[in-house]
Amino acid sequence: MVNRRRAGLLRGTVYRVFYRLPRRMQRFLARRISPKYILGAVILLHDHDGSRLLLLRQPPGHGWGLPAGLIDRGEYPIDAAVRELAEETGVRLAGGTELVPASPNAVVHTSGRWVDVVFTANVDPDTTELTIDGAEVLDIEWHDLANLPPLTPASAKLLSHYGIGPYAESLGEPVSD
Repeated sequence: MVNRRRAGLLRGTVYRVFYRLPRRMQRFLARRISPKYILGAVILLHDHDGSRLLLLRQPPGHGWGLPAGLIDRGEYPIDAAVRELAEETGVRLAGGTELVPASPNAVVHTSGRWVDVVFTANVDPDTTELTIDGAEVLDIEWHDLANLPPLTPASAKLLSHYGIGPYAESLGEPVSD
C-alpha cells in the first residue's frame, strides 16, 4: 500500500514537472521515450475470382511473401501501396478505386513494433503483366489459396488476420508477432 502511494506521488510530480516545461522540450522528451513504430504498406493481390494470391520471393529467398514496403515520411499509405506494387511486380493500379483498404485495414505487430496498412485488389492474371527486377524480387507467382507455398513468418502471421494460410485456424486467437 505504501509503495503504491509513493509511486502515485512520484508519477504526479513527474507529470507536473513535465507540463511546466516549454512545449518544445515536451515534444523532444515525448519523442525520446515513446515507443516507435515502423509503418508499412502491404498488398493482397487476388486473381479475378479470389481463389489465388500473388506472392513473391525476395532475397534471401526463404519463403514467399506479399508485395509490401515501408511508407515514406509524409506519404499516404495508399500511395505507398500503389508505389510498392508497381516497383515489385510491375502491376499498376489506381489507389482508391482498384486498390482498396482491406478489412482490417491495419495490423499492429506489437513485439516487432511495426504497423502494416493492408490493401487488396482483384485482377485478371491472364491480362496482368508481371515484371521481376531481379534485385529486389527473385520470383513472382500466383498461388492457390488452398495450397500456399512455404511463407515467410511475417506473411503467414499477417495473412492469418484474413483467414488465409497456415495460421488461419488461429483466427480469433492472438498470433504472437
